[in-house]
Formats: sequence, structure tokens, C-alpha cells
Amino acid sequence: MKKGLLTFIAFIGVVMVAQAQTKPVITATIKTPNAACALCKDRIETYLKRYDGVMEINVNYRKGETRVKYISDRTDIEQIKTAISNCGYDADDVPADAEAYNRLPKSCKKFADGGGHPKPKAPPVPPQQ
Repeated sequence: MKKGLLTFIAFIGVVMVAQAQTKPVITATIKTPNAACALCKDRIETYLKRYDGVMEINVNYRKGETRVKYISDRTDIEQIKTAISNCGYDADDVPADAEAYNRLPKSCKKFADGGGHPKPKAPPVPPQQ
């Protein structure tokens, strides 16, 4: 009986220590409006995969969003936004790095710069009464 109780207490202790070492994982959504094609998606995902702490990247170029799951002890959201900017794309409030943007293929540049992305749609005008 004593041996079983001691084994149970030791097991609980090991479980508590293991849970204390679990790093908090955060999922964030970043607006990436000028990433609008599959090539942009591949470029951002490949670039972010090499960052320590980034676990999962999903670029939805139809919505203009990038969803990133990362370990908060190893990186933070500002570093991820800066990484996207260094890749040549806008990330929320961080504008794209000009030098990296110039290196993008013409098909991945903004419409205003002669790129291949479609012209942004004008917001709908509310009906007048």
C-alpha cells in the first residue's frame, strides 16, 4: 500500500514539473493586404518557417490575412511582423521594407506600382434616401 502511494505521489510530481515547463502558444492574425497570390503565400510561409518559435503559418491571400501560431517565450508578434516586412509585404501597421519590396517579382507587386495583383475594389457606396 505504501509503495503504491509513493509511486502515485512521484507520478503526480513528475506530471506537475512537466506541465510547468510547457511554453504558452499564441495564435495571431496579421493583415497582409498586398500578399494576394499563391506565390506571395509560398514566399511568406517559407520565410517565416526559419524563425525560432514559429510553429505554424497559414497565409490566406484571398482575405489578405496571415495566421501564425508561435511560442511566446521564443518570439513575439512584433518580430513576426518585422519578418513579414523584411520579406517585402505590409504587415498590419509595419510597412514593407522598400528594398525587399523592390526585389519581389512584378507579379507580386501592388497594382499602383504596375504589378500583377488586381486593382483594389472601391468600398461600396451606401444607398441614399
